[in-house]
Amino acid sequence: MAMSWWPLIKVLPIKTNLKFVAFAKYAAVLSAVLVIASLVGVFKPGLNLGIDFRGGAVMELSKPSGQTLELDKVREAVDGLGLGDVQVQGIDNDASAIVKFQVPDDEPQAQVVQRVQSAVTAAVGEVEYSGVSVVGSKVSGELFTSGLLALGAAVALMFAYIWFRFEPQFGLGAVAGLLHDVILVFGLIVLMRLEFSLNMVAAILTVIGYSMNDTVVVFDRLRENLRKYKTMPLREVIDLTINEILTRTIITGFTAVMVLAALAYFGGPALFGFSIALMFGIVCGTYSSIYVGAPIILLWGVKRGGRDKEDAKPIKLGMASRP
Repeated sequence: MAMSWWPLIKVLPIKTNLKFVAFAKYAAVLSAVLVIASLVGVFKPGLNLGIDFRGGAVMELSKPSGQTLELDKVREAVDGLGLGDVQVQGIDNDASAIVKFQVPDDEPQAQVVQRVQSAVTAAVGEVEYSGVSVVGSKVSGELFTSGLLALGAAVALMFAYIWFRFEPQFGLGAVAGLLHDVILVFGLIVLMRLEFSLNMVAAILTVIGYSMNDTVVVFDRLRENLRKYKTMPLREVIDLTINEILTRTIITGFTAVMVLAALAYFGGPALFGFSIALMFGIVCGTYSSIYVGAPIILLWGVKRGGRDKEDAKPIKLGMASRP
């Protein structure tokens, strides 16, 4: 085996015989509860929109010669300007800090930034400013709309791809799994109060791609087994398929999670939310391939042997076709 050097390969069994379909009903209830809770959370309390979608400015500041910044004084100075929600986050052991604040629509952006810099300098002394970026409210609204359109387009294109490659019920199962994963990632963002920025949109798009890849692997093996075991009950074929690709799925997911965990730890505040959302999305993608996509196929039924077989008959809810 090409990767036999990895200890995890030796720990995982080569072949499993788990009854996944038997727990499909319980998984459906769990998924329904989590999806509903996530949807409610998106509207109340709502997403913690970042500067990209809310409008405002971000700047990085640091003391010369590596001196420590007094973050409390920085926060008080910016809060005193009445610029709405202000966030001050220390980095590099508080030697530097990232300051985020809103920019009023009726005041020039450059003037607001100058006011903030003057207030911070007066509070903590000489400070070096770098990486100042400003996003207007109009631009932020356009970015939010574009982000949502990008997510919708990604789901639609994935559905079209699966429909073209497999049967229609496979496409429905894949899209149901994608929506399930995306909604739960939104729920995690709300629960952990992660900042919803363009980085988070990129994370969700990546989750869609990973989830679809995992679903295609399951569906492709399922299609092969449906042609191979024409008289085996559908639920047994689904269990067999998932057991056959289980080790591969666990190794792939675990490897990605390890990389993202390192990125979350060493990447700093800018990449923490991105990494956490991706890790959770990978777990959801694996789960949805087994307990969202596959059960839909079981309920709908499939044709044995593919579309090109005139004598193929639909198989419903685990009932085998006549040989």
